[in-house]
Amino acid sequence: MKKKLLSVLLSVAMVSALLAGCGAKTETAAPAADAEAAAPAAEANGKTVGVAMPTQSSERWINDGADMKEQLEALGYAVDLQYAEDDVQAQVSQIENLIAKNVSCLVIAAVDSSALVNVEAQAKEAGIPIIAYDRLLMDTDAVSYYATFDNKGVGTAIAKYVEENMKLATAEADGKSYTVELFMGSPDDNNAVFLYNGVMEVLQPYFDNGVLVCESGQIDFESNNTLRWSQETAQQRCENILTANYADKKLDIAITAYDGLAYGVRSALEGAGYVVGEDWPLITGQDAETMACKNILSGHQTMSICKDTSLLASKCVTMVQAVLEGTEPEINDTEQYNNNVITVPSYLCTPVPVDADNLKEVIVDGGIHSAADIGL
Repeated sequence: MKKKLLSVLLSVAMVSALLAGCGAKTETAAPAADAEAAAPAAEANGKTVGVAMPTQSSERWINDGADMKEQLEALGYAVDLQYAEDDVQAQVSQIENLIAKNVSCLVIAAVDSSALVNVEAQAKEAGIPIIAYDRLLMDTDAVSYYATFDNKGVGTAIAKYVEENMKLATAEADGKSYTVELFMGSPDDNNAVFLYNGVMEVLQPYFDNGVLVCESGQIDFESNNTLRWSQETAQQRCENILTANYADKKLDIAITAYDGLAYGVRSALEGAGYVVGEDWPLITGQDAETMACKNILSGHQTMSICKDTSLLASKCVTMVQAVLEGTEPEINDTEQYNNNVITVPSYLCTPVPVDADNLKEVIVDGGIHSAADIGL
């Protein structure tokens, strides 16, 4: 992981529009001794920030937690970082314990926000401010701010990439049509809905005029979502779709909402006999993980969305600092994210599409992954 002093982050975080939305790093957190040598921790201020992350099964959440911990500790805060491993009740218990410890602020990336309403109310009653991280906390007035990416923008970027690279705008006039299947995110993650809406806003006209054909008929979010963003669930569903609908035809496009889902689709396609360079479909993704970058270079995945989670972590850290110091954090959206109770003031980072053509520029030159890590 790149060492990033918070003082530097605060001054340069918005300089590069290109990297405002680039993906997670693969490096693990730096050893404490190295971090101290590079950035001596600020004097302890007696305040503890509780950070509740969903899982360590995805590299991006490991890096998010490590980045945030490092930056908060550089400001003098103690950090209690918890991972729930996608266990809803485990996260509830972890947050209850953080409240019992009387932390000064909570940062929550929810496993399932619907399960956190009561514990969030407990935090509010205890006077503990809450910042939602990446995933909006629904059905509560206990959340103060939200740090995330432009999730509808992620869906729009994915769909625009498909539109441009498959030349959908001229396909009807050219007498062409393409088969497509959608593998969207988890129904308990509000981000997945925003992403799906961004995809369909661009692609619905092509479903309407027959340029895009979903042989399974699973176009609506209720039928194409993937609980917990599970790679295994996506693989099994893709296997079922290929068996039931593609015995005598080929799949041209697989729109997946996350790199992990793309890995599952890849496995299903390989099991069905698809071959890169012959009949391999266009496959999308999100997060620009190390494996996704390797798959892009090998042709097993076409593109991903690069999201600079270290920048997102730094934005969240500035929110925490502002809340605990009684000042106003930087906000760039006050209208989009209503959680059914309140509209949550938010900071949105910008996503950037990456494929084989710009992978080196965005990922390697941008310091997201090293050339060696992704096989360049």
